[in-house]
Amino acid sequence: MNEKITPYQSETATKKEQVASMFNNISGTYDFLNHFMSLGIDILWRKKAIRMLKSIQPRVMLDVATGTGDFAFESIKILKPEKIVGVDISEGMLDVARKKIAERNLGSVFSVQLGDSEGLQFDDNHFDAITVAFGVRNYENLEKGIADMFRVLKPGGKIIVLEFSKPRKFPIKQLYNFYFKYVTPVFGKIFSKDNRAYEYLPESVAAFPDGEAFNTLMTKVGFKQATDIRLTFGICAIYTGTK
Repeated sequence: MNEKITPYQSETATKKEQVASMFNNISGTYDFLNHFMSLGIDILWRKKAIRMLKSIQPRVMLDVATGTGDFAFESIKILKPEKIVGVDISEGMLDVARKKIAERNLGSVFSVQLGDSEGLQFDDNHFDAITVAFGVRNYENLEKGIADMFRVLKPGGKIIVLEFSKPRKFPIKQLYNFYFKYVTPVFGKIFSKDNRAYEYLPESVAAFPDGEAFNTLMTKVGFKQATDIRLTFGICAIYTGTK
């Protein structure tokens, strides 16, 4: 699933290696472009997703594909956990996250480390909750990544996945496709030094098995009550599951 959609046309580098290089290249402008191109709606999406964990009051959390740490910072504000560990394959993104952690004096709560989301270096049944924002579509082996998150989640724990989706209804579908295919790459080229990164974005979203297909995959690896909630006319979705 999704393995063939890669950021660059390389015959030697794996998708995982290409994704790491891509995010290293755009790490300096990533936060700005995220908020700019979504008109700030991505901030509201994150808040809504994190609030879905309030019922279980997680103490120890894992943020996979943490990037610059925005999802984890939102978790700290809303949930006030004792500890959050962020994992990402891009050292460039983690450098930005570390600066933000230091600026906010949150080193005692939030730490980040380089790591592979498909081979998490944590014990089984370790975390109360796991979050992933806009990361699963970049997995080289999606099922393996979902299964490994299930492994490190405690029984009764909950996963929250926030990911772009594909609108189904006219005219949102047509407007969304036009914006993603033609407008997003233009802004990406203007503000980012990696022209290809924002062409890969709509391709990866189009290839991602969203909706019921992703719920089915979560159920296959062991998650219970796998469901999705569509946001903003189906542009984005929150997926949840429990162990």
